[in-house]
Order: sequence, then structure tokens, then C-alpha cells
Amino acid sequence: MANIIDGKKISFEIKDEVKLQATELEKKGIQPCLAVILVGNDPASAVYVRNKKKACEYCNIKSLSYELEESTTEEELLELIDKLNNDKNCNGILVQLPLPSHIDENKVLLKILPEKDVDGFHPYNVGLLSIGKAVLKSCTPAGCIELLKRSGVEIEGKNCVVVGRSNIVGKPVGMLLTAENGTVTTCHSRTKNMVDFCRNADILVAAIGKPKYITGDMIKEGAVVIDVGINRGEDGKLCGDVDFESAEKKASFITPVPGGVGPMTIAMLMKNCVAACKSQNGL
Repeated sequence: MANIIDGKKISFEIKDEVKLQATELEKKGIQPCLAVILVGNDPASAVYVRNKKKACEYCNIKSLSYELEESTTEEELLELIDKLNNDKNCNGILVQLPLPSHIDENKVLLKILPEKDVDGFHPYNVGLLSIGKAVLKSCTPAGCIELLKRSGVEIEGKNCVVVGRSNIVGKPVGMLLTAENGTVTTCHSRTKNMVDFCRNADILVAAIGKPKYITGDMIKEGAVVIDVGINRGEDGKLCGDVDFESAEKKASFITPVPGGVGPMTIAMLMKNCVAACKSQNGL
């Protein structure tokens, strides 16, 4: 049976480290500040925003919250981002996705200054990530790497298979595994013989967005499994992209859903916010 990687516990370790750094900055008269913008009333997004506020409070990071009407125009949203870009006391800007259909997501993400892009989505930061120079790394992929490292999993020289090639998780997690000297294969919906690739993986990252897609018979004995998926199963319960019950019998380490990768995303956001604050203050 696999060792369960406790994302909640590890995320609190990271938030405690961030809190310590924020307290040190406070002694120098600096308080890290994160602005979160929510457009519309998507219930899941509202929950995420609440959790981000709580995390800011815990980490001694000032939180600015902008909850805008669904009818907010693209121009109004871009004006608000401009204002926050020019506010020296605001270190990080996060626009909660998805946005209403009348607003161009790409235009909005490009408007955020790269040095305030705490989500790590701006093409400038993605470019830095690709050459191993990013200060602000995509939160969920960076969280996956922290889970591996803090669980004592060696990445160097390992055969790493990432199932999924999204810009938010699949591609960046592949780049981060490569930066740790893993040998990375990216699989996706057009991959032929995907089962063969998965069975070859020492470290398997599932980020395909399909409930319980990766089953135990697709996993090599003793592999490490990181499940990024958050789905609703047929029973209405939360589940990942991995069939946990069958995978747990084969893996050496595995993340549960919920309680695995999920809590890490917000912890890494807090880490990025303090890193952005330090960078902007020449520290």
C-alpha cells in the first residue's frame, strides 16, 4: 500500500515559512499585498477567493478584494488592473478564472505586469520558467514539485510521465520536472499507447481532467503518483484523475483528492506573493 502524501500538512509548512518571511519584511516596514479580482458570481470561484483571503490572513499578507458584477465590461476590468499595476503597495494581482464570456481572458492576463503576476500565467514568466529562471512559477505545478521534494522523492534521473498538456498544469509541470533533471514524457488525448507510457513512469502526474482515468493496471509497481485532477464522480463525490483505490495498491507514494495537490496551489500563491514583494523592494 502506498504512502499518502498529505498536501494539507505540507501546505501548512509552506504557509508557516511564508508567514515568517512576511513578519521579517514587516520589521523593515514592508507588508506584502495581494489583490484578488472576482468578476461575476460563480460559486466555485467565490469559494477559492474566500480561501485565498483566509490564507493571506494566516500568512500576514495584506489582502485587497475586488468583487465585481457579472456585467463589468472588459474596459472596466483592464482599468482596475492598470490602477493596481501602478500601486506600489500592491505586490501581486490575481484575476480569478474563468471570466464571463464577454471578457477576453488572454487580454486580461497580458495586462498584469509580469512582476505582479503571482499566478505565473504571463507569457514572460512562462518563458522564464522554460529556461529555469522564473521567480514566479505557476502555483499548481510548483506545488506538485514541493510535494515530491518534501516527501523525499528523488526526481533526478527518474522517468516522469505527465498526462495532460494544458498551459496551466501539464506544460509547466513538465518544465519544472525537467529543471529537476527528470526525464519527461508528455502524454495527451492524441497519444497512442498511453497505457505503455504510464506503465513506464517512475513519477506519474495526472492532469487530464477525466474522473478516475488512470487505473491501477496503468501504474508501475512502486511508482509515485501525483493526482492534479478535481472532478465530480458519478456518486457526486470529489475525485481525481486517478482511481485512488486501485492505484494505491501499486504506488509507493500517492496524493489523495481532496487533500493532496489542492491545498498546495494556495500555499504556492502565498509564496509567490512574498517573492514578488521582495523582488519589487530589491531584496
